[in-house]
Order: sequence, then structure tokens, then C-alpha cells
Amino acid sequence: MSVVIKADKVSKLYRLGVISSKTLSQDFNRFIARLRGKEDPYLKIGALNRRDVKNENEFVFALKDISFEINKGEIVGIIGKNGAGKSTLLKILSRVTTPSTGNIKVKGRIASLLEVGTGFHQELTGRENIYLNGSILGMSKKEITGKFDEIVDFSGVETYIDTPVKRYSSGMYVRLAFAVAAHLEPEILIVDEVLAVGDAEFQRKCLGKMQEVSSKDGRTILFVSHNMGAISSLCSSAILLEKGLMKSSGSTDSIISQYLTTDNTLKPVQEFADQDKDIYFKRIAVHSGNEDTASNELDVRYPITIKFSYRINNFVTGTSIAFAIYSKSGTKLFYSSEKVDDLLGGIADKKGIHTAEVTIPGHFISPGNYYINASLQIENIQMFDFKEGTIHFEIIESGTSLHKFKGKDIGLVLVDLEWKSSVYETAL
Repeated sequence: MSVVIKADKVSKLYRLGVISSKTLSQDFNRFIARLRGKEDPYLKIGALNRRDVKNENEFVFALKDISFEINKGEIVGIIGKNGAGKSTLLKILSRVTTPSTGNIKVKGRIASLLEVGTGFHQELTGRENIYLNGSILGMSKKEITGKFDEIVDFSGVETYIDTPVKRYSSGMYVRLAFAVAAHLEPEILIVDEVLAVGDAEFQRKCLGKMQEVSSKDGRTILFVSHNMGAISSLCSSAILLEKGLMKSSGSTDSIISQYLTTDNTLKPVQEFADQDKDIYFKRIAVHSGNEDTASNELDVRYPITIKFSYRINNFVTGTSIAFAIYSKSGTKLFYSSEKVDDLLGGIADKKGIHTAEVTIPGHFISPGNYYINASLQIENIQMFDFKEGTIHFEIIESGTSLHKFKGKDIGLVLVDLEWKSSVYETAL
């Protein structure tokens, strides 16, 4: 198969705290280094991008020495924790920014959905933006007109197609943007986490469309998501980034497994440093039943209690505390949230450290390894704090505790349903 994307030792260096990565003196030093046939002197002092450690270095590598090849028709997942360099890589591939070193070779037209609003003009209507995006992709007006009805039908925003997109909700925006990118036939489609803005039905629709254009039309797709279930079902291979480095690449299942087990020994409790935020987590722990001590091995028979300690410096009305439990393969079991207003009741001065806890009944989650993502947010509006894969624990079988659920595949959730029997009377 022909290679359509080739990255050769791509690095991206940023200077912290300023808009530009350069000053006049630094440009002069770079110029002198080039005259002498030497490399950029600031590449030697750049530090790796680490969110958890205060960086005393003025220069940081968002990406460093990334190399890979992607063949025509492949659907490749790019995964990694926040700050790993995923979005930076996609921006380089989309020509939004240039690499500091190395080079990217791309064969074919690229359509990108990097963030809500990319490539759309706020003052133009949905109809006008379809033609604008198509022109940017190199399509003729005739080609765009031929696909227009199909794009509008897929997006589901026909009622508002002649309304300026600045009046669209974020979900409507993404619906139209994805419909344009998928239907105007670019050879390469790049999709960042933006699909998470859409509802569940539209996300399924998008995943189906991406599979269709890849298998039928031989188009190449790069897909970034924190939803390991979507990555697993859609992508044939994956790339794992960590702190700006390419840690590994290969089959989707093996890369997901590596990602989920990286530094993820069973951790039943996590403490977090103070932050300059309105509200943030201080501690998250998982307990078995009513035990005071956090435990990484939980008996399937007993309830699971998750305790969240958080500090409020400046309370914002509408803030929720939320968490989701995922299986080792990245499948989301369930999500739950609660308004902080409701948890704290009538407390007038909400500043300080508070603890919230939630209990999951016993015999609810089947034995296996699981992890928790937690957030403090105004849902779909503002994220104050997000902890990804922060707690890892194992639910274990105890004795004959699963006598009602015998079998090799009992699923992720145990449901103890009531069964009844009726006597069948045969005619004499």
C-alpha cells in the first residue's frame, strides 16, 4: 500500500510564557548557528513537556523526534494523556503550525476537525461555510453543490442552514463541520476530540461514517480520542504519545493495553498538590464498604465507596463533581455527577476543603481491573479540574460469591434478576 503520511524526526519547541517562541537575540543566535552548519542551540536546552512537574526551563518540547508512516486507507488512533502532544501533532499535519525540526510529507488533500470552530467564519451562514470549507479543500463550486444536500441531511441542521453559525450551539457546530469534512472527499481526514461535543447518537453516526469512507473510498483517517472503546472499534492501528515522545505504535489492542497500564499499578488513593484554581481535587480514594482504609482489591460482594476531597477557593454556581468508571480495555461502565450546590446544601461560605462520597452496591460490577476518571466542571461549559485514570483498582471474586453468575463471559455489570417458572400442562 502507498504511504500517504510520513513524519521524519518531527519536533516542536515552544517558549513558555510568551506568544512567540523567539526573540531577536535568539533569532540572531539561530542565524549564526545555521551559518556555521550547526543545529538550533535552543533545541539542546528544551525540556520535555511534563504537566506534573514545575519546569524551570524556558523552552519545552511539545513533541520530540516523532517518526512514523501511515498508509492509504488506514484508520489510525492517536492516544495519550492530556499534554502528550496529540493536538500539536495534528496541527503540524494540518499545516496549522510548522515543526521546529524534521519534516512531514503528506500526499493528498486534508480536512481537519481540530477544535470547535476551526475553518468556519462566524459571520457566515451554514450554507456559506459549506462552500467556504469546500473551496479551502480545493473543491469546485459544482462539486460542492453536488454534495450539498447530502451534507445538510447528515448534519441534521437543515432548519438553521441559512443562520450565521455564530448562533449555533457547540453541538450544531460540530455536526455541520464533521458533515462537511466527511462528505467533501478529502484524501485524509483528521479528527480531534471535538466529536465528544456531539450527542451519543451523532457520535455513533460519525464513527459509522468514518468506517464507511475508509473501507469504501480508501481514505485515511487520523482519530484522537480519550474514548478507548471508540478507538478500539474504529482503528486498525494506533500511536501512543507520552510527554511529547512517541512511546510506541502498533495494533490498536496492544497500544491501548500499554496506554492503560502505563504507570498504572493499582492505586486506591491519590493525593494532589495545591493549585491556583477556583476549585480542584485534593484527594481521591476508593474503599471497600465502610472501611476507613483505601484498598486496591475490592470484594465483589461488598459495596464500593469512592471519596473525593476538593478545595474551593472561589465557588462558581453550577459546578458539578463527576466520575466515570472504565474497564481495563477502556469501555465506560457508567457515569455519575452531582451538583456541588446540592452536596453542600445551605452553607453560605463554601470556601475550604470538602469531601463527597458515593457508594456503588455490591454484586454490581463483575471481577476485573478498572480505573476512574474524575472531574470538577460546569458540564459542557467549563472544566475546572480533570483527573484521568487517577484511581486503579481490582474487583476480586470471593469463594462462591458468583454462584448466580457462572460462565466464562459474565459481562462487566452483574444484574441479579428475578426468575420465575411456570408449569407447562400438556393435553391428555
